[in-house]
Amino acid sequence: MKQILNNLNKLAKDKHIENKKYFDKLKKKQPKNLDYIMQDLHDAEFKKTDCLQCANCCKTTGPLFTLADIERIAKSFRQKPQQFIDQYLRIDEDKDYVLKSVPCTFLDSENYCMIYDVRPKACREFPHTDRKKFHQISDLTLKNVAICPAAYNIVEEMKKKMPL
Repeated sequence: MKQILNNLNKLAKDKHIENKKYFDKLKKKQPKNLDYIMQDLHDAEFKKTDCLQCANCCKTTGPLFTLADIERIAKSFRQKPQQFIDQYLRIDEDKDYVLKSVPCTFLDSENYCMIYDVRPKACREFPHTDRKKFHQISDLTLKNVAICPAAYNIVEEMKKKMPL
């Protein structure tokens, strides 16, 4: 896994132009069953991917925290939402709540999430490759390919399965 992560950024950069062109075409000529195909590709990849071996998403990026996320997590800590915000979050340039720092404060030394049961929606859905209306998040997917080996593999399989 470490070798894949070391090469992931380079692989993603090498494929970026190809992937960007592919997603631009996908937006124009969207297969009718795209979401079903993506769900199948996502499920197949995550049958063989162990996120605990990687956790690169938690180590290199931070999720957005919705107000519902903040309330749920704060409650689990027996804190008021504002206490949780003051302790762990900041507001970014897009006016979203994000972690004060990365790697994620809630990631332990063995890549387990200490708030897994109440984790933010963005974490639960990452890398978003099984999201409905997948064609609408191609920019996000392009970014995630450089962060998540599973997202990289899913996009590569997608190009094979649905050449445009």
